[in-house]
Amino acid sequence: MNIKEKIGLKVKSMREEKGFSIEHLANISNVDRNYISDIEKGQRNVSITIIEKIIHALDVDFATFFNDKSFVK
Repeated sequence: MNIKEKIGLKVKSMREEKGFSIEHLANISNVDRNYISDIEKGQRNVSITIIEKIIHALDVDFATFFNDKSFVK
């Protein structure tokens, strides 16, 4: 699994934990819903700026988001 897929799965997992639809996450993060969908599918090289918008909307910080064994080889 590559890093794009790992980030996508993490975003999707955290979004679902919060009970958010992609549309809701898009609205509160100010990121296009199709872009979020592509991130979750591992199809986007997502910038750190977009990650920041998304994790802020999910009410987590970078340390929490990346504190996951799936990001370590």
